Amino acid sequence: MYKKIIFVLLLLWSTSLWASLFGDDEKEIVLPTHIIHIQGEEYFDESEMYDALGVDHKSMFQFWKDDVSRIKDKLLPTLHASLRSFYDSEGFYDAEFTIKETNTTVTVDITENEPVKVRDINISGDYNISSLVLCEKNEIFQAKKFISVKSKIAAQLLKDGYCSYELDTKAYVDLDKHIVDLRYRVKKGGVCTFGKVTVSGLETIDEDVVKSRVRAEEGERFSTELVKDTSDALYGLQSFDSVLIGVDRKFYNVVPVDITVKEMGKPYHFEAGAGFDTYVGARVHSSITKHNFLGDAQELKLQLAWSQLEQLAILSFYRPVLFSISDYYVGIGGKLGYSNLEYDGFQEEKAFFRTYLEHETKRTKLRVGLALENIIITALDNLDPGEELGQAVNEGTFILTYPYVDFTYDARDSKLNPKYGYYFRLYSEVGLSDDEESSLYYKTLLEGRFIHTFGDLTLAAVGIAGVVDEETRQSLPESKYFFAGGSFSNRAYGFRELGVIISPTEDTIYGAATWANLTLEADYPIWGDVYGAVFTDNTMLTADPYDFSGEIITSAGVGVRYMTPIGPFKLDVGMNVQDTSQYGISFQIGQSF
Repeated sequence: MYKKIIFVLLLLWSTSLWASLFGDDEKEIVLPTHIIHIQGEEYFDESEMYDALGVDHKSMFQFWKDDVSRIKDKLLPTLHASLRSFYDSEGFYDAEFTIKETNTTVTVDITENEPVKVRDINISGDYNISSLVLCEKNEIFQAKKFISVKSKIAAQLLKDGYCSYELDTKAYVDLDKHIVDLRYRVKKGGVCTFGKVTVSGLETIDEDVVKSRVRAEEGERFSTELVKDTSDALYGLQSFDSVLIGVDRKFYNVVPVDITVKEMGKPYHFEAGAGFDTYVGARVHSSITKHNFLGDAQELKLQLAWSQLEQLAILSFYRPVLFSISDYYVGIGGKLGYSNLEYDGFQEEKAFFRTYLEHETKRTKLRVGLALENIIITALDNLDPGEELGQAVNEGTFILTYPYVDFTYDARDSKLNPKYGYYFRLYSEVGLSDDEESSLYYKTLLEGRFIHTFGDLTLAAVGIAGVVDEETRQSLPESKYFFAGGSFSNRAYGFRELGVIISPTEDTIYGAATWANLTLEADYPIWGDVYGAVFTDNTMLTADPYDFSGEIITSAGVGVRYMTPIGPFKLDVGMNVQDTSQYGISFQIGQSF
C-alpha cells in the first residue's frame, strides 16, 4: 500500500510543479496589504486573533513561508470594530485598543482589562439539560458559547420528539461588577408524532419508491434524526437532484411530512481512474451508470477493471421496489459478471450470475438470492522464493449453484465514522458443487461490531467467525474457502494474503474451512481533526470445519485518522508481534468498525 501513497504524493507534486512552472489559467489578483503586529494580548493565542481578524499569517505546517503577518488594506477601516466584536464575544467588554498605522505597518496595542465571569447558573424545568449546559461557574463568559447552548438544547428537544417545547435563556450581565448570571428555563411539552406523508415533484418515479425510503413514517415519534435518515435514504437512490423535507407544519403535536423532490436531470455517470494496489498491482478501472433507468429509480451499471493480476467485468441492475406487502417494500437486483484473479499458487477464472430480493429499513437489510458460478482453478508457479506447495491445489472446473441469505442489523450512529452503537451481520449459503460429482456444502459467516465513546476516547471491537462445511472434502474451488489480511481483518498483511495458519509467524497459500478474527482499536484526538489510533488484529485460520483450536497470528499497530466531510482518511501501520519484519501499510476512507 505504501507504493500507492508514493504514487499519490508524486501526482500531487507534479501538479504543483506544473502550476509553478507554467502558471494557472487565471492570474491571481494581489491586493495591497500592511504588515501587522499585535501585542499586549494575554488570554488569546496570536494565531487565533489573526484568524478572527482575517489576517494572512504563517501556520504551523507552512515551514517554508516567511513569518510575516499581513492584513489587507480594505480591512483597516473596520479593524477597531473587528477587535471590539472579538473581545466582546469572548467576555472582555472593557478591553482597550490603540492602533498605530504607517505606510507599511499596523501596530495594535491591547489592554484586555478584567473579563466578565459567570457567577451563577440556574436551570429549571421538566427536561434535563444539565449535560448540554457547557458553562461553569467562575469561567469567563463567552456569548458564542451561551448562544450555542441554546441551539443545542432546542436540537436535542426536537431529536427526542418534543416539537412544542418552551425554552427561555437569559444572561444577566453586570459590567460594573464583571459578573453574569445565566438562567435556563425549559418546558418540554407533549410528545409529537409524524403525520401524513405527501410527495410532490415526481415525473417518472412511482410514489411507492419514495415511501419505501421514508423513515419518518406516519404515527412514529417525531425526531429530526428520522428526518435526516429519510433525506439520506432518498439521496441514496441516486435519482434526485434535490430532496426537500418540510416538517414545519404542526397540528396538535402531529407534524405532517411534506417531501418535494426534483428528479435527476443528467442521469448518466461515467467514472474512470488509474492507481496502484498492493494486491493486484497497477490498475485501471471505469464504470458507466444510468440512474433512473426506465424510471422508478432503477439503476443499470457496467464496471470494468484491468490489472496484471485481475480482470473484471460486471453488469448490474437494481430496482428499489418490485412489489409491496402492506407497508413492506421489496426490491430486486442482479449481477452478471466475469473475473480472472491470480492468487498465490493458483488462478481463479469465474463467470457468475446473482439475483436477489431485498427489503431495507433504517437499521436492517435482508437480502435473499440465488447464485450460479462457473469457476476454473489453475495451479500457478508464482510463489515467493523459499515457498513451497505442501499439497497440490485442487484444480478443475467447478459449477456452483446455491441460494443465500444476507442479513444486516446496523445500529451504529454513523456508517463512516461511528462513535456509538453496534453492528451484526449473518451471511449463509447452502449449495451444490458439481465437479466430478455433485456435493453439498454449507458456508456461514458471522460478524459483530461494538463501538462506544468515553469523552474523546473511542473504543471498538470487531469479531468475525466463519465455517465452510463440505459433504465431500475438497469438493470446492480453493477461492471458496476463507482467506484473511487487509484493513478489515489483519493489517500486518495485504488483502487476502493469509491462508491456513500453522504457527504465530507462518501461514500457507490454502484457504481455510474455519476462520476467527478479533480486532480491538482505540482512537483519540491529537490535534484538531487529526486522531491517533492503536490497534491489535488477531486471526485464526484452520483447515478443518468448526476447528477453533488453531494457531493465532497477532498483529499490533498505530494509525492516523484525518477527519474529512466524507469520513475519516485512515493510514495504518501494522506488524506481526512475533515477527516485526512482517508488516503492512494500508489506507482507506471510513473506519474498519
